[in-house]
Amino acid sequence: MSVLTVTKGNFQKEVVESEKPVLLDFWAPWCGPCRMVAPVLEEIAGERTDIQVGKVNVDEQPELASQFGVMSIPTLVVMKGGKPVAQSVGAMPKEEILAML
Repeated sequence: MSVLTVTKGNFQKEVVESEKPVLLDFWAPWCGPCRMVAPVLEEIAGERTDIQVGKVNVDEQPELASQFGVMSIPTLVVMKGGKPVAQSVGAMPKEEILAML
């Protein structure tokens, strides 16, 4: 599957009501560590059909960023059943991201 762009408009349907766990990446285009994590998330999205990977641009979606208390980016949040179950801040290797799931 491809990485989904998550917005305030589709958050309820794509994240809260998702049948699969959702890995959310809070990022911004100007963030160097975010750009390092992006290809890893693309890879995970391509390999894992049992999860959904979504990206939230914090510049365009400040309401979602504040809803999750995002102070630094990249912030990764794992959602299951519409609730956050894991959260981490900063770039991390693929193995650590997969371990969150």
